[in-house]
Amino acid sequence: MKKTTQETSAPMARPPIVVVMGHIDHGKSTLLDYIRKSNVVDGEAGGITQHLSAYEVAHKDQEGRDRTMTFLDTPGHEAFKGMRNRGAQSADIAILVVSAEDSVKAQTIEAWKTIDEGKLPYIVAINKIDKPNANPQKVKMDLAEKGIYVEGFGGDVPFVEISAKAGTGIDTLLETILLVADMAELKGDASLPAEGIVIESHLDTRRGITATLIVRNGTLKKGMYVTAGGAIVGTRIMESFRQKAIDQATISQPIGIVGWNEIPPVGGIFHSFASKSEAEESIKTSGNGPQAKKNALEKQTPEKKVPIIIRTDTAGTADAVVSEIRKLELPSIKWKILSAGVGTIGENDIRMAAVDKDTIVIGFNAKMDPRARDLNEQLQVTIATFDIIYKLSDHLKELLEERRPRVETLVVAGVLKAQKIFSKTKDRQVVGGTVQTGEISVGNTVRILRRENEIGQGTIVHLEQSRVKTKTVIEGLACGALIESRIEIAPGDMIEAITKKVE
Repeated sequence: MKKTTQETSAPMARPPIVVVMGHIDHGKSTLLDYIRKSNVVDGEAGGITQHLSAYEVAHKDQEGRDRTMTFLDTPGHEAFKGMRNRGAQSADIAILVVSAEDSVKAQTIEAWKTIDEGKLPYIVAINKIDKPNANPQKVKMDLAEKGIYVEGFGGDVPFVEISAKAGTGIDTLLETILLVADMAELKGDASLPAEGIVIESHLDTRRGITATLIVRNGTLKKGMYVTAGGAIVGTRIMESFRQKAIDQATISQPIGIVGWNEIPPVGGIFHSFASKSEAEESIKTSGNGPQAKKNALEKQTPEKKVPIIIRTDTAGTADAVVSEIRKLELPSIKWKILSAGVGTIGENDIRMAAVDKDTIVIGFNAKMDPRARDLNEQLQVTIATFDIIYKLSDHLKELLEERRPRVETLVVAGVLKAQKIFSKTKDRQVVGGTVQTGEISVGNTVRILRRENEIGQGTIVHLEQSRVKTKTVIEGLACGALIESRIEIAPGDMIEAITKKVE
């Protein structure tokens, strides 16, 4: 990769990138809310953070120096595991938030495994210490039982007791982050062209395609070009995390860039170049060009059953929704994803869905534009919109259950042992015997077994018990049965009554 300047490489200490992880309601968003003095929590559907975002924070270290750090906010719901993983890959340090009230939960351990797999240094933040039922000591013991050993409990993992709501211990937590960062000796070279990770991307109907990036190394300046996957953009519109116009961004900074030619892959690596021709050549040689994408699509042989179109407000959420609905698939029924992406539900979506009456359109934090609504009054496509992941999952689970193909299986309802043959007329025989197991009924299809081998099939036409007509004979009772079959039944044959079970 070519440098944009003739500056000499000079590795320098860089600000840490911090990811906050933990269980869904242990206070991650409240912690970030307190740190950055904003109000993310109240704006989230169902009280759940569902977008990955990045924020720069300033704090004085123990020597009185102004230091910065970048925080990544990752969703806690299990459906957004992929987004959490991307957050961990983007970060240098993790904070594992655990409630002092509820202690260790399954999602706590799942978040810790992501941190451990990423080999990230981490800090345990024991939150909600202001609550009446808070028990930090129990949290430490529960963590130790799961193999997470904090300082004083058999390990060297630093921990801080905090109240994200009241702000107790937050300064100590920030100081601990800076100490861990210093121990990690994080370095970067601002003289290089910028590279880093795409942590979010979405389509803004007014501004076009926007992506949030974290610069892992180098400097990105106005006038350069950025690539991620097969997407490319000029840095004409660059914004800070506060959505203020900026001319450059450097190591560890989050940045928004507007005007991509297509939505860049979330979690993908971005690179920067001095000219558009260099950027385009990089895409071509990396195998992400238009022809490579066409070839990849032609190789796909989806075996899905229920066509679905998914629209969300961000690419990260689209990934999470697709991941969630894949979990709902059954061996007998799967999804055929016609399209999954960001934006409103539009007329093209309605027309695409109308081709197959079984197609459904799902919007998650995405609305339907007025023209699409008018068109759907005529075409009557099945559409549902949601802003909480649980409700979307429940709806699609019910839909799959309704639409899944019913499998018919043959079940042995009862077995009649033939003991005597009373008469035979053409294809009908009167058989006397005793029901060995289950029950037999008029209308049952039967299999005729001789020495455990099937020799033919037939149908029970008539049943009698003690010369009285009946519809069903149960286990242990003797009866006479008129059986229609081309096979001549003999004493000792076993006659299995078969019923169909639909599952």
